[in-house]
Amino acid sequence: MTDTDADPIALTRHWLEKAVIGLNLCPFAKAVYIKQQVRFVLSDATTPEALLEQLAEELLRLRDTPADQVDTTLIVHPRVLDDFLDYNDFLGSAEAAVEALDLQGILQVASFHPRYQFAGTAPDDVSNYTNRAPYPILHLLREDSVERAVAAFPDPDVIVERNIATLDRLGVEGWNRLLAGE
Repeated sequence: MTDTDADPIALTRHWLEKAVIGLNLCPFAKAVYIKQQVRFVLSDATTPEALLEQLAEELLRLRDTPADQVDTTLIVHPRVLDDFLDYNDFLGSAEAAVEALDLQGILQVASFHPRYQFAGTAPDDVSNYTNRAPYPILHLLREDSVERAVAAFPDPDVIVERNIATLDRLGVEGWNRLLAGE
């Protein structure tokens, strides 16, 4: 996103409502969103080091907050790690932070980026859009919430296949129209 007047949290909410929940890309997102258990954090970090510090703070905050108040956190960071390869490299530091805080098995970090690209895919492959968001995002999740959601879903492995089929039908142009509100 290059629009300096854009509200990153509003655009992230729009993406979550229209794409993630609207297309059912994540069948677990709707319940926590409706119950207002998603914390949105707009990072002002301009360096990976500052973002890592904020990530650690948010990991501890999520650990210390009851799940019925905040079940998951989205750290939207529009001013750092715009380059996907830099972002992807940073994810190793994010995992190291989870370990350093002794939170492995308790919290995890999922990733979304405007130029997300799975290994072995072309940049314009529509399957990449399952992890594309308007801004780079670190998604903090509770392991027990993920386990409960997966256990309640009849066949969680089919989610990825269904998402790719949905995006194949929609196409890149349809994705762009969806997010533009057309």
